[in-house]
Amino acid sequence: MYTFQSQVRYSELDSDRKLSIASIVDYFQDCSTFHSETLGVGIDYLDRVGMLWVMSYWQIVIDRYPGLCEKITIGTFPYEFRGFLGSRNFFIADETGKKIVRANSLWTLMNVREGRPAKPTREMLEAYQLEEKLDMEYEPRKIRFEREGERHPAFYVGKQHLDSNHHVNNGQYIHMAQDYLPEGFEIGQMRAEYKKSALLNDCIVPEAFAEENRVGVSLCSETGEPYAIVEFRRKTRG
Repeated sequence: MYTFQSQVRYSELDSDRKLSIASIVDYFQDCSTFHSETLGVGIDYLDRVGMLWVMSYWQIVIDRYPGLCEKITIGTFPYEFRGFLGSRNFFIADETGKKIVRANSLWTLMNVREGRPAKPTREMLEAYQLEEKLDMEYEPRKIRFEREGERHPAFYVGKQHLDSNHHVNNGQYIHMAQDYLPEGFEIGQMRAEYKKSALLNDCIVPEAFAEENRVGVSLCSETGEPYAIVEFRRKTRG
């Protein structure tokens, strides 16, 4: 397991002065990057062997949002390798050690030179220590809606959306999808299914699906193929 400590910053807050879902995703991405770099199988290693981990799926469950200046611990560990797929848990814990945010994720290892999935190298398998998966309710990877969505005006991918791989960063899709949430919708769970990578100047056509306590956004190409599908579930009171 890898962990690091932080304190919630003003720049990480949403309009309710709580840690935003986008900032939660940023923390988790940073945590997995720190973990891999510490183990010697990070960005430089992947460049050297011509490989790249691509996010395929997120499920994030929020029991409580940490607030401004709250001290938190962010943690991650892998729990399974299966072929070219890797599964990894994440969490945010408060000062008492209680896990207030838990997440599951699925990653695909790609051979960059050949443009196809690849199995982890011996160095990767030896570096990552598998642990028991977190106690949480695991949702299926596929996100489906029973009704047609409402199309919204298209927009284009800008440089600010890209990461070091020159693809739209997986957290940016969540930023985009949040724009179509109704006012006052507090997120209790977020799932994201990633289909293909959007690049600079690609056109994105959003299609929003609204059901009771559930909102989904499919971020599609001009031909209707989804880049990513994001689902938000309303936080239950109690």
